[in-house]
Amino acid sequence: LFYYFVSAMFVPFPIIMLPIVKQTAIWNLDNPIGLTLLYVVYGLAFNVFIYVGYIKSIPKELEEAAIMDGASTWKVFWKVIFPLLTPMNATVGILTCLWAWNDFMLPLVILSDPDFATLPLVQYIFQTEFSTNYNLAFASYLMALAPMILVYVIAQKWIISGVMKGSIK
Repeated sequence: LFYYFVSAMFVPFPIIMLPIVKQTAIWNLDNPIGLTLLYVVYGLAFNVFIYVGYIKSIPKELEEAAIMDGASTWKVFWKVIFPLLTPMNATVGILTCLWAWNDFMLPLVILSDPDFATLPLVQYIFQTEFSTNYNLAFASYLMALAPMILVYVIAQKWIISGVMKGSIK
């Protein structure tokens, strides 16, 4: 199952773009709900890849010790493994937020109503064939950058703690 998820990372979006556009139009998912579903599906492969690599680095002795103490499988996961995943949860959250926030192509081909345009699509109006309104464009880019900086500042302590946990034995 892991290899099926990882193999999805090797399929470029432009190859499957036309069938996805047709299917979302048929299913009436050419709206923000459909876009959210597609982000979940397309982000799943990379996120599974990152989580599996991190979970493999967790020593099995921690799980075995919890089982010896009488913990069930779910209790081992929630009380032992999940707290160790905090830095990885922050990393995956930041990477997924940045990817979805900055994506241009998927909303361009999926969303049919201009009222549902994402921020990168709206920022595209500052550029025309022959000119660019740099004053408004850069002000808009700065305003669009602010929420992602806030996400990083909030999740920064978990990322830094995850880096530091691996530095001391």
